[in-house]
Amino acid sequence: MSLTAPDPAVLAAVEAAVPGIARARASDRLGLAHDASHYLLTPQAVLVPESAEQVAALLRTGLPLTFRSGGTSLSGQAVSEHLLVDTRRHFRGIEVLDGGKRVRVQPGAVLRQVNARLAPYGRKLGPDPASESACTIGGVVAKQLQRHDLRHARQHVPDPGVDDDRAAQRHRHRHRSPRRRRAPAHAGARPRGGPGQAARQSPEKSGLGASHPGAVLAQEHHGVRAEQPARPTTRPRRSSPTWSSAARAPWVSSPRPSSARSRRTGWPPPACSSSPPCTRPWPPCPTSSRAAPAAVELLDAESLRVARTDAEAGEALRSLAVAEHAALLVEWQESEEELLAGRERAAGDLLPELELAAPAALSRDAGGRAALWHIRKGLYASVAGARPSGTTALLEDVAVPVPALAGLCDELTALFARHRYERSVIFGHAKDGNLHFMLNERFDTELERYAAFTEDMVEAVLSRGGTLKAEHGTGRVMAPFVRRQYGDELYEVMREIKRLCDPDGTLNPGVVLTDRDDAHLRDLKHVVTVEPEVDRCVECGYCEPVCPSRDLTTTPRQRIVLRRELAAAVAAGDRALARELEAEYGYDAVDTCAVDGMCATRLPPSGSTPAT
Repeated sequence: MSLTAPDPAVLAAVEAAVPGIARARASDRLGLAHDASHYLLTPQAVLVPESAEQVAALLRTGLPLTFRSGGTSLSGQAVSEHLLVDTRRHFRGIEVLDGGKRVRVQPGAVLRQVNARLAPYGRKLGPDPASESACTIGGVVAKQLQRHDLRHARQHVPDPGVDDDRAAQRHRHRHRSPRRRRAPAHAGARPRGGPGQAARQSPEKSGLGASHPGAVLAQEHHGVRAEQPARPTTRPRRSSPTWSSAARAPWVSSPRPSSARSRRTGWPPPACSSSPPCTRPWPPCPTSSRAAPAAVELLDAESLRVARTDAEAGEALRSLAVAEHAALLVEWQESEEELLAGRERAAGDLLPELELAAPAALSRDAGGRAALWHIRKGLYASVAGARPSGTTALLEDVAVPVPALAGLCDELTALFARHRYERSVIFGHAKDGNLHFMLNERFDTELERYAAFTEDMVEAVLSRGGTLKAEHGTGRVMAPFVRRQYGDELYEVMREIKRLCDPDGTLNPGVVLTDRDDAHLRDLKHVVTVEPEVDRCVECGYCEPVCPSRDLTTTPRQRIVLRRELAAAVAAGDRALARELEAEYGYDAVDTCAVDGMCATRLPPSGSTPAT
């Protein structure tokens, strides 16, 4: 099918509001149509504003807008068939305040770069996602930890009654919009709960109902919704911006631990029905009130098989004959060596209770710890990079109360077998009851299988009192199931807040709240075969922050995407589009490539070499 031309009236409205920011070439539109998710929508145009004032002007047009920054979203939040607003290029400011105790950042700043600025002060931001080398603050703002770390943000919404910073929000709430002034507080006071969820919360317990409406809206910002009940996980979530955008966000940083220990433990079959130590109470520590580790990462048997092939895998792992084993990567962090040693001794009392298939390996040096985390964080790209050509990789995440974690592992494994998914891995943050699992799918021929699996998976999670999204944001992938999880009453609260702040539904339409029961089965990404180096790319975007050409023409991910789009146009017989892409590719992807190889240094294990 030919690429549909953008609507001239839409482009004219953008030009009238903010001249010169629209990019409507085929390469601009198709290059930004892809993110790390398994969804693909081509925008009418890509908009590149240079200031918060220009963003506000765009919001006043009433045109549908979707904001995109790092493009590491796995749930389809950063793709759109309308207008895509690039908040990465001109919004990267980082200002360290109060000796590192606070930092003011713009949405395009990469999390790793922010933490690099904070490192000399011994501080860091709280979230630590696997994508920290590429994800930006625009997505991190949505993380659950913002309720503690994010102090205030300059926000813009389609209705001018609530935008700008916190003081301006309060003024406008008080003098211009009495209905909006009442409604958020009313929503915060509504009862919480839903099918399979914990008992209903009081507004005070949730920290929302007693807040000023502006504070409620700040917590609502970018998908952290007031209607959400207590989650069985404290893991952060990626952005699902449904009604506002942030121009800057001041954060309170946390101390960076000066000492850490990482330990890998394993236990034999049956891997997940044996209660792992993360489901038991950790023993008291003689020098601290708690011995709970900072992280407990779970790797199932298939994950271990993949990990064995990693160049940084130790001899114990490479020589392990994996049957139905599983492993835990446990890390303790402390500011003082004595406290850390006490935690380690106390927690060590628990490990002899397990029948270990391999001895627990303790890494004290930074290099050993880095190798263990390298294996864990590279699992997705390692498995996805080895997928059959022409398949699309999906990485999902769910969470259940920790005591239900083992049962969910077993049922997911059974669902993989029932629906004929091979080489599917389960890994995740076991301490928080948060699991990730990966599938490889051919959406052009196996859509019914994916739909049936999703229904079974949703039931498995909700029947255990879990949540269908823990880290990755609801996005398009779970939007049709939001009402089922939270119930009719809470769902209507979500819709009420959306209507009040975005009455025309112009911000990120179709994400989180949708009337389409099949939204998760629409606009799926079909991957064409190009060549081995290109075919292995999972479009994660890890290569982009270090690319010297990223602000001039294209990034390595965009070059690969355009190669795929060119192959698709040729296969479809669309000669006009193929000629246009070829003509633009020469300068955009070949002549302006720095050929410095920096992009390859950021690739996950088994990732492709960005091709020009």
